[in-house]
Amino acid sequence: MVISFIGFFAALILLIIFTMRGVNIIIAALVSSAILALTSGLPLEKALTVNYMDGFTGYFASWFLVYLLGAVFGKVMEETKAADAIAEWIKIKVGANRAVFAVVTACALMTYGGVSIAIVAFSVYPIAVSLFKAANLPHRFIPGAIVFGSISFSMTSPGSPEVQNLIPMEFFNTQPTAGGLIGVIIAVFIMILGGFWLKSMVSKAVKDGEFFNLPNSETGGAALAETAATVEMKKDEKLPNILIAILPLVVVVIVLNIVSKFLSPTGAALVALFLGVIVGLVLMNKYTQKYGMIFGKGSENAIIATANICGVVGFGAVAKESQAFTYIVDSLVGMPGMAYAGLAAAVTIIAGVTGSASGGLGIALPILAPLYNAQGLDPGAMHRISSLASGGLDSLPHNGYVVTTIRVVSNETHKRAYKPIFILSVVVPMIALVLAVLLYTIFY
Repeated sequence: MVISFIGFFAALILLIIFTMRGVNIIIAALVSSAILALTSGLPLEKALTVNYMDGFTGYFASWFLVYLLGAVFGKVMEETKAADAIAEWIKIKVGANRAVFAVVTACALMTYGGVSIAIVAFSVYPIAVSLFKAANLPHRFIPGAIVFGSISFSMTSPGSPEVQNLIPMEFFNTQPTAGGLIGVIIAVFIMILGGFWLKSMVSKAVKDGEFFNLPNSETGGAALAETAATVEMKKDEKLPNILIAILPLVVVVIVLNIVSKFLSPTGAALVALFLGVIVGLVLMNKYTQKYGMIFGKGSENAIIATANICGVVGFGAVAKESQAFTYIVDSLVGMPGMAYAGLAAAVTIIAGVTGSASGGLGIALPILAPLYNAQGLDPGAMHRISSLASGGLDSLPHNGYVVTTIRVVSNETHKRAYKPIFILSVVVPMIALVLAVLLYTIFY
């Protein structure tokens, strides 16, 4: 048991180190899984070819179509200039002096509207650069603002079309709006606390003499020049009217929350996203004719995004077989008089191990939901707690979206940019989760 615990945490730490050093997440997950298997007494061949691959392919089979339509929808919003129109409208209304708020708002609107998270980051980044540069704010906070706006509250809020809010539906027989007023209160709490904390961090950095700058690297300088050129080019583009641009997002959210009463979570998401794609293409047809690119690139993005998540889900599937994991889960489930707290802690830890909110839910709920359903707990409360819990430790450095936003989208480094992300997407959601558990325990 001792060796299993040592191997469990050593493999997790190694996975984080590999990821921070830029090692491909799938390779890093495979190597870490092998170490975990060897230290836990699991047959190596079975761990990699059965446990790992079952986790990998199982998640892919369950959610790839949702990611596919979400990525295509994101490309529709990008190529029709709808994303630019939304970001530009927020920029004009808010102004450069509130650059941080503008970036967070733009990300939240598009994420809550069903746009793929990865596409949101790529779409908002050029606008973020323009705003931060005009206000002379430190560039290293851009990834934090993007991550905070796109995942910290928007993906776990009641009614959200993101998979982190859809997965609990099939285990607790609930709706996307599950969790009631408390769910809304927690979402607002995260927005306020996180927004205040982010603003305070940026203000302190400026007061300490920081300004708009990138890491001293040739790649970063080239990327900034390219981004600046993109921003200048977009100034001359004709953008859709803001009401037309935002309508596809509204369609996705409304349809999802209506159709989910009659279809499975996956089916409801597919119908909502499909209609969002159709509405976007019909209303903004004159802004693009690149249909082949929209569907082709959207498909490529979906495959890459899903495979990266599947990689860490596979690692979690191997971890699930270890003695250490079994002991941890049994201890949490057995917490007397604190059922909601046990559920929250278990989902949080599993999401942290997998480095994925959706992957953590996919592994945790098949194990935990039957146990907690049998206790007669409120399904809506369990849904919202599970969703919120998935959005805490999942944002450790090896999280695929965090790596993409810092290194690929923003050309930053973990050393410069990760601290704000840790505070905004780990610390704040964890505080909110504790508050949610207390409120649900008292009122449900």
